[in-house]
Amino acid sequence: MNKEILTMRNIIKSYHMADEEQIILKGVNLKVYDGEFISILGPSGSGKSTMMNIIGCLDTPTSGEYILSDRKIGELDQIELAHIRSKEIGFIFQSFQLLPRLSAIENVELPMIYAGVAPGERIKRAQTMLERVGLENKTKHYPNQLSGGQQQRVAIARALSTNPTILLADEPTGALDQKTGNQVMGLFSELNKEGRTIIMITHDVNVAKTAGRIVRILDGNLYDEVAEND
Repeated sequence: MNKEILTMRNIIKSYHMADEEQIILKGVNLKVYDGEFISILGPSGSGKSTMMNIIGCLDTPTSGEYILSDRKIGELDQIELAHIRSKEIGFIFQSFQLLPRLSAIENVELPMIYAGVAPGERIKRAQTMLERVGLENKTKHYPNQLSGGQQQRVAIARALSTNPTILLADEPTGALDQKTGNQVMGLFSELNKEGRTIIMITHDVNVAKTAGRIVRILDGNLYDEVAEND
């Protein structure tokens, strides 16, 4: 079995609203191994966005333990958390979140700037990543000159640019038509076969089945199951 790279133990997340405590995650336990492709599947309001924010070190649990790459996330300060986000996790969003005034290659370079990668290496790596997602001829194009599928591929290239431990994708096909969405999911499958660890958040059962493992979330509880792949 591959190395365990992510562990969540009894994760609880709650918020105080007026005089009431609202529990969003109810003792979540999860293990993810190097090279896995898992989907966290759940409807709106199930807690999957909160789960994603904790996995991505954008939020912290109320209680419980989260370990990523042998580091206890709860013991890290804000500077260390920022380092984890920039180096360990490649974020891919439903709305792409490309900067409109930057070209494709400049968007891919952006996280490497924050990670302190030298300019020459940034350009070289950005070109390589765009080639990997089939956009070697679109490096100078701006987001409004690209289709939705091409924009998502730029976003995937950007996420790959820092060689993260985990690709964390939030509803990556949500803004795409079915054909384009299938192409993007095909790219995820290829990246996983190359050894990339992928965690995907989705509400779509058919999209979830692309992964090797489905984890269902409902009312803040997690249920593990095997994806029904052919």
